[in-house]
Amino acid sequence: MMELLQQVRVIDPVSEIDELFDVVITDGYIKAVASHISDISPDTKIRDCQGLVLGPGLVDLYSHSGEPGFEERETLSSFLQAAAAGGFTRVSILPDTSPAIDNPALVAQLQKRRGGGMGEMEKINLVLPVSPLPLLHIWGAITLDVAGKQMTELADLASAGVIGFTDGKPLENLALVRGVLEYLQPLGKPVAFWPSDRQLTANGVMREGPDALRFGLPPIPASAETTAIAAMLELVAAIGTPVHIMRVSTARSVELIASAKAAGLPITASTTWMHLLLDTKAVKSYHTSLHLDPPLGNSRDVVALRAGVRTGVIDAIAIDHTPYSYEEKVQAFAEAPAGAIGLELALPLLWQYLVETEEFTALELWRALSASPAGCLGQKVSAILPHKAAELTLFDPQQTWKVERKSLYTLSQNTPWLGQQLKGHVVQTWC
Repeated sequence: MMELLQQVRVIDPVSEIDELFDVVITDGYIKAVASHISDISPDTKIRDCQGLVLGPGLVDLYSHSGEPGFEERETLSSFLQAAAAGGFTRVSILPDTSPAIDNPALVAQLQKRRGGGMGEMEKINLVLPVSPLPLLHIWGAITLDVAGKQMTELADLASAGVIGFTDGKPLENLALVRGVLEYLQPLGKPVAFWPSDRQLTANGVMREGPDALRFGLPPIPASAETTAIAAMLELVAAIGTPVHIMRVSTARSVELIASAKAAGLPITASTTWMHLLLDTKAVKSYHTSLHLDPPLGNSRDVVALRAGVRTGVIDAIAIDHTPYSYEEKVQAFAEAPAGAIGLELALPLLWQYLVETEEFTALELWRALSASPAGCLGQKVSAILPHKAAELTLFDPQQTWKVERKSLYTLSQNTPWLGQQLKGHVVQTWC
């Protein structure tokens, strides 16, 4: 079927374009892009897209799937549907499932399960205009059972088709980290680390500072992250294996990464979408979905992270979608597990608070959510040009909707925006 998107705002970070165009899509490919297109067949479906935004499909670097092991939180099917509803055409799941993704057999099972059917609970949400499911990438575990002790058979996992390697958890055995970097050099796969000193973190749940004292919550010093990043950078400098640094959350971390990049170290870095939007003052509500790990930073951290994304010091925005059941989250702030959902919320909220306020350009935000995370995975996204595959996201920045169970694809509801009215909604994805 041929479809004409009339006068849609095309945001293409690959071609550095932010202009109005007519775009024709047919059979999964872009057929034409021009200022005005009138020469079309009679059976072409015409869609008035004034006020809508068309960009490359979004790419998520890392998120958590409940399946296998915690299907009451999230199934693989609901995860992928939520991703499509949020504008994502490629997603990557972390290996800390149950069992952990630490062997080729489980990688193969998940690749097959990706095309499986939906359960009854998931069928209730079939009201959103999502297209075929996103491309699923799977991170392979660095250590057995992501326990941080014994290295997995990395070469076997690479042959099984994992996108790269990470535990998604801090690895504090630096001798093991060094060995991993040496072993992975010839495999040519991305490797991602979350630098965090768990001894300095201790039992903390909130960034150290006046707000932690005011709210009476155990603090985590910024040095829990920065000392671990400094150690990681020293290893990268010594060995030379490219590394991705996950979950950057402090202003000092941004400085360290900027200096390392200026020195030519082969590193990329990402922060999460919630760390760009909220700071420690938000924790005043004690909403357990604001208990994150790493914790929300102070206002200086947020300013530095935003600047880091705009300048490219921080390459990408990750979603780090972390579903939990209602029962798991309904407890004291410090006792609740850390994490929040985000696949369906990230683009609308980032657009509303960064683009509409003119702090970010639309191109800067879209790049950090599409082309740049793809680059961190060793991939590319296509420019919006004729004869290219239609891997696209159509977004309405002005459409309002309420965040509630019936409006979400994800099975979990652990978000501080639950029950709130948002502006901005994905109209369609072409996966």
